[in-house]
Amino acid sequence: MANWVTLMRMLLCFVVAWLLLARSHDHYWWAFVLTVLIIWMDGLDGYLARKFNETSRFGAMFDILGDRVVEQVYWLLFLALNWVPLWMVMAVIVRGVLVDGFRAMGTEQGYTAFGKSSMMQSPVGILLVSSRFSRWTYAACKAVAFSLVILLHMPGPGPSGIRETWQHQLEWPVAIALYGTVAFCLIRGLPVLIESQRFFKTETKA
Repeated sequence: MANWVTLMRMLLCFVVAWLLLARSHDHYWWAFVLTVLIIWMDGLDGYLARKFNETSRFGAMFDILGDRVVEQVYWLLFLALNWVPLWMVMAVIVRGVLVDGFRAMGTEQGYTAFGKSSMMQSPVGILLVSSRFSRWTYAACKAVAFSLVILLHMPGPGPSGIRETWQHQLEWPVAIALYGTVAFCLIRGLPVLIESQRFFKTETKA
């Protein structure tokens, strides 16, 4: 069931992309609602896996894959619509590629990204990467950032002056949410890169 939820949120992010490209007021509201739902489902799949004792190495990797698909679809979509700068998208994508590459090395040696056999061993690494607090905080950051970006660029109806006023008031919250999300994304990736050095040492000894 958890894997089906992961698959569903991956598919829904493409529905959001179609809605935003339609550039309609009603479509944007649906995209806003679905965005909040997609991020919420990120926590739901993990909850279902634990509740029904369906945790597995495949499920953990599939969950990460779902995160990457959702994240990158949103960032690339926002870039295509000229809503975010290129460097933000490049930072998130490069970070994801590097982290997933090192995690693949850990998987070969029996580690998982999260859980009891997490490749994170230091208290800082566990707190920033594999703890529920960190994962929920990052999910909340993405939910706020992505949904606010959609609201900021929502087209009519209504008097243009009123719409432009409240959208102008959203500019700073959107900027803070975007910069905060990217910063937290990069910070969460650092412990993975640092602690993964031991995998290289193990291979060298072998």
